[in-house]
Amino acid sequence: MRASLLVLSFLLLFSAPVVNAKTVSLDGGRITFDAPEGFKRLPKEVLDLKYLSSRAPKYVIGNDTAGTSIAYDIKDNYIPEEELEQGRQLFVKMLGRLIPGIKWKEKKLIEKNGRTWIYLEMTSTAIDTDIHNIMLITPYKGKLLMFNFNSTKEEFKTYEKALRKSIKSIKVAPKNSESKPDPAPAR
Repeated sequence: MRASLLVLSFLLLFSAPVVNAKTVSLDGGRITFDAPEGFKRLPKEVLDLKYLSSRAPKYVIGNDTAGTSIAYDIKDNYIPEEELEQGRQLFVKMLGRLIPGIKWKEKKLIEKNGRTWIYLEMTSTAIDTDIHNIMLITPYKGKLLMFNFNSTKEEFKTYEKALRKSIKSIKVAPKNSESKPDPAPAR
């Protein structure tokens, strides 16, 4: 019995994290959100195909096809809260140049949990499919906390409700509790 418990403990401790409608956390639990049912961490091989850049997000969870995913990261760039409107304008201009066939649904500042966020929602044309993106960006500990809710337009119909529920679930510790970020996400 004791050996079985040890083996089970070992398997649970070292198995890859799976997210099943559970809370995902980053920076020691100071940032959390609820993942859609069945979303799990995407393997490195998939990320290498999905993000062809050295500026790819560190953390990405998604469905089994990887056609719908949530990328989240704390980036070294920084925009002070009082300059978020200028930052929003810059993102809109930059994305307009970089993304072919971009069509804006929303490009605004929103208030969420006592923070101001840049909220960008758009569709675009990729090589093999059309994409629906929702980006949220806010200052965090002298850096930028970024979320990208990304889906093929075809899958977006199925996952829209779950993705918007995840967006609503995002919680960030109060600004007065911010200090230097932890190096890795907690699960």
